[in-house]
Amino acid sequence: MTTMQVGRGAGLAGLIIMMALGMSGCDYWPPALQAQIEQAKAEAQAVTAEKAKAEAHVATLMTEKTALVNKVEELTKLLKARADQVVSLEQSLAAEREKVTKLSAKPAATKKKAAPAPKKH
Repeated sequence: MTTMQVGRGAGLAGLIIMMALGMSGCDYWPPALQAQIEQAKAEAQAVTAEKAKAEAHVATLMTEKTALVNKVEELTKLLKARADQVVSLEQSLAAEREKVTKLSAKPAATKKKAAPAPKKH
């Protein structure tokens, strides 16, 4: 065997060993890498908790928004009804003022007609 064949055999054996270790998994992690992994996990959990809290807050705000929109619609309808009522009352008031004006004008006209009475001496 030549050295080239030995080198190929050793390379092939090394490749097979690496594949076997890769498939079986490696339980050893360097301490620095392990600390980074734990820190990343903790940060991911914190971000997940913040996201859940923000989503709950958004849901609450959406519920409040819906309630406020409904209240605005209700108040808008009430405002329109009151505006219509004011217009109706103004029309009624104008009609009543006309009646009062006509009634006030009639007695004055009748007093002028009845005023010249003969004087007794």
